[in-house]
Amino acid sequence: MGMTRKLPTALVLTSLVTSLVTFLAPAPAVLAQGHEHDHTHADPAASLGNVRFPTSCRPEVAADFERAVAHLHSFGYEAARIAFAAVAERDPACAMAQWGIGMSWYHPIWAPPTPQELAAGRAAAEKAAALGAPTPREQGYVAAIGAFYKDADRLDHRTRARAYLAAVEELARRQPDDHEAAIFHALALLGTAPPSDATYAQQKQAAAILERILPLAPEHPGVAHYIIHSFDYPELALLALPAARSYAKIAPASAHALHMPSHIFVRLGLWQEAIDSNLASAAAADRWVAERHPGAAAFDTLHALDYLAYGYLQTCQDDKAKEVLARTAAARTFDDPGFAVGYAVAAVPARWTLERRRWAEAAALAAPLPSLPWDRYSYALALHHFARALGAARSGDAAAARTALGEIERLHAGLRQAPPAGPYDWAGQVEALRLAAAGWLARAERKDEEAVRLLTAAADLEDRVGKHPVSPGAVLPARELLADLLLEQGKGAAALAEYDAVLRSAPGRFNALYGAARAAELAGDGPAARQRYEALVALCGEGDREELRRAREVLAAR
Repeated sequence: MGMTRKLPTALVLTSLVTSLVTFLAPAPAVLAQGHEHDHTHADPAASLGNVRFPTSCRPEVAADFERAVAHLHSFGYEAARIAFAAVAERDPACAMAQWGIGMSWYHPIWAPPTPQELAAGRAAAEKAAALGAPTPREQGYVAAIGAFYKDADRLDHRTRARAYLAAVEELARRQPDDHEAAIFHALALLGTAPPSDATYAQQKQAAAILERILPLAPEHPGVAHYIIHSFDYPELALLALPAARSYAKIAPASAHALHMPSHIFVRLGLWQEAIDSNLASAAAADRWVAERHPGAAAFDTLHALDYLAYGYLQTCQDDKAKEVLARTAAARTFDDPGFAVGYAVAAVPARWTLERRRWAEAAALAAPLPSLPWDRYSYALALHHFARALGAARSGDAAAARTALGEIERLHAGLRQAPPAGPYDWAGQVEALRLAAAGWLARAERKDEEAVRLLTAAADLEDRVGKHPVSPGAVLPARELLADLLLEQGKGAAALAEYDAVLRSAPGRFNALYGAARAAELAGDGPAARQRYEALVALCGEGDREELRRAREVLAAR
């Protein structure tokens, strides 16, 4: 792997601490002092953590049922479904096995079920209800998943997700000693949290529930997993660092558990930890898919590759990033051609060109794999057209930029007309891409005032929308692009303010650090420039990019 990449400099850490202090007062004190995990009672054969979920099903299926639930808590949905089906085969009267199958088709934090998935989940939920769970507790679980699938032909996803939340909240209230009910309640809160709520009220409510359970079930995979999701925001990420460093140890057999800590590592600029996390995740996913879907590429692998490409590019490991690009391009069939696959297939080539500022390469990007159902995740396809538009505009080809911008506008119109189900504002995210691309097109056409206006609007919108968990970060942050424009216009102090704003939400971004150093030089602030050049060199060690050579020259001359 080469040398270990360092945490960003005190400049970045200071901004993190400032944000943390601001948000810590109203937040629950989750993991403020951390928790040690005792693995001596974990099942070494399972390697999925410890789940205790008693049911009225036959005793001989109890261990397999709990293993299936453990898969569920680490979003190993296919593995969970296979395991629940095996339980149902051994105990056909076990209503909770059908509950589990129904749960495996509902992915609260991911994309909503496709029509086929919805039908399969609804059939399982209805079968669970028909079998008749014998205890009030189990009846509550069956009723909760039934609430999600009920009237799916006339109610939208958001409405049904809120119905599930209400049902599982009632279950947790009626069963106060049932950890599973509380943990699923926390997940439901995360899956329905309003994206426009900058106070993160539901996320903090979920974290408070998990904090209560953590000392009682320190090896439970869902607790660590959902704490990470609760705090997967720039202002809160530091609170999840203990959970991030525990989750993979709790459930090392899960590709998702190996990957998930990197959400926090990326938020904090801990690049080597993020890289190691996703290397392990991709390897685990490859083992799974080789067994279950020989010849295919794993959904989890593609997701990990996008995070790997991002981490390698921030740390100037361009050769390794190029290997990730080649591996992504070579994937042709998938175990599950879901939204994370589409996102990675579009994002990795875009990152490769844009992060390295290879504008002509970006403008000439080939269309992504045509066999994927792009109509299901057109927001991912927008990344491809954004790269082409930005590359063409920065290359001075206004006509090509306008053509690519038209494609983004078409996709945005479709998203506004038929917004994807789920809490995330994909239409807003694509609109931010459109505004950013239009801003650089305006710059290419020498309309500088319009360019600043458009890029400012893009940056503000992107900040409001935030990033979706499927992505490690924007292929190029809109605020960084605004800073680039201000730098080109000779506005050093204004550019520096924008670059530093990027670094507060995305510590350790290579291009933002380099831009901030140049902006500080332009503004006549030598100490600030030196501080950022030092951070850049620490970030990349012995990398050989042009920007690093300049940083070393500046540092050597003073």
